[in-house]
Amino acid sequence: MNTYRSLNSIKNAIKAGETTCLNLVEFYIQNIENNKTLNAFAEVFTEEAIKNAKEIDAKIANGNAGKLAGMVIGIKDNICYKNHKSAAASKILEGFESLYSATVVERLLDEDAIIIGRLNCDEFAMGSANENTIYGATKNPLDNTKVTGGSSGGAASAVAANLCLATLGSDTGGSIRQPASFCGTIGFKPTYSRVSRFGLIAFASSFDQIGPITNTVEDAAIILEIIAGEDDFDSTVSTKKTDKYTYLLEDKSTKRIAYFPEFFENEGLDGEIKSTIESQIQTLKNNGHIVERVSFPYLNYLVPTYYVISTAEASSNLARFDGVHYGFRSSNANSPESTYTKTRTEGFGKEVQRRIMLGTFVLSAGYHDAYYTKAQKMRRLIQDKTNKILKDYDFILSPTTPHTAFNLGLEHKDPIVMYLEDIFTVLANLSGNPAISLPLARHSNGMPFGTQLMAKPFHEADLLAFSHNLINSL
Repeated sequence: MNTYRSLNSIKNAIKAGETTCLNLVEFYIQNIENNKTLNAFAEVFTEEAIKNAKEIDAKIANGNAGKLAGMVIGIKDNICYKNHKSAAASKILEGFESLYSATVVERLLDEDAIIIGRLNCDEFAMGSANENTIYGATKNPLDNTKVTGGSSGGAASAVAANLCLATLGSDTGGSIRQPASFCGTIGFKPTYSRVSRFGLIAFASSFDQIGPITNTVEDAAIILEIIAGEDDFDSTVSTKKTDKYTYLLEDKSTKRIAYFPEFFENEGLDGEIKSTIESQIQTLKNNGHIVERVSFPYLNYLVPTYYVISTAEASSNLARFDGVHYGFRSSNANSPESTYTKTRTEGFGKEVQRRIMLGTFVLSAGYHDAYYTKAQKMRRLIQDKTNKILKDYDFILSPTTPHTAFNLGLEHKDPIVMYLEDIFTVLANLSGNPAISLPLARHSNGMPFGTQLMAKPFHEADLLAFSHNLINSL
């Protein structure tokens, strides 16, 4: 069977009689089995996907199929799907089946996408390697000794290995873009509030955003077109009208692009990645774009600000997992107090426990103003500075990650080393801006790395159009 890397190529093949939705699903199921050592999927919905494929083939034959007919997609394990397990890769949600579907899932199904399974991830989306998970680490399909990145590592691995056409992940501090960079795929984080979070198991509510991982910008655009927009179930979602993103990809006008010298001078940035991105900047200049250095003085505040606020929100959001309402309950509990303490001690992994404790500390009496309040003030400064820059420029360009995928099982005694994986991606979450990671280059070690672009809030159409043309020009 041909390897299809875009929805358009699949639609054309179906129209030409070269394949069917059923053929596609059977191919992907077999490919998942052949690559099960990657550990990308937590569960494959084999029978259901086959049944849905047959039904959508009938719709196609009758001429009434949805926009996503032919798209086989996986969803991250923290996105709820009615009557299916949703565990966020955590023991604490052992056996939990969702009573409802996330809004994004409903919208995919309404347009005849086929959901093939749920994808491995870091527990409660907390991690940069997809190793903090009850399912075991996900492996990078380009080099099985390397991590995929996290927390949406299973989602990036599945697309890179052609286990499905596209996936949905969530991005709290870079969890779509970082694994996309490590696996050589496109990872897109929309503007905060552009996509409903209803049905997303919360990590940090003022940061979390659902977005696609794909092979092409066109597929990212059509998925966003389907999942974005108002939702009565999410009071924080934007009421701004959504664009027809797929019809706006041909904008080839010259752009004004900023880049931060502080990012390129960061001591953790791989020299080859630095020189490659600098070469891309020169190419953009040669193609008529205005690309200029703009100072961003808050680089060293990004990660601390993010981790103070996000862990505070995690502490609050994860308080509901207590062994009383649903999910895992410790068998060693013999009193109300021990039910809480033993369940949470046994049910949460070490990284989740660390972040809950940190978040509880920064919210505690005597420390709230010193940490949480100060971090919120810093966040506003970061957001204001970012949007001030974007008044004069269309995009901000940077590396997505400071290096390529690192080795599996690499133990960091200091967790801050792992937290610094987010140093280039976390800005878009703090400010709420849309951002995309594009697979424009490979390192001499053979591994890919991404180029990141940020745009003004709700300017996804501009960002997608420029990204589409950039991939075709570099």
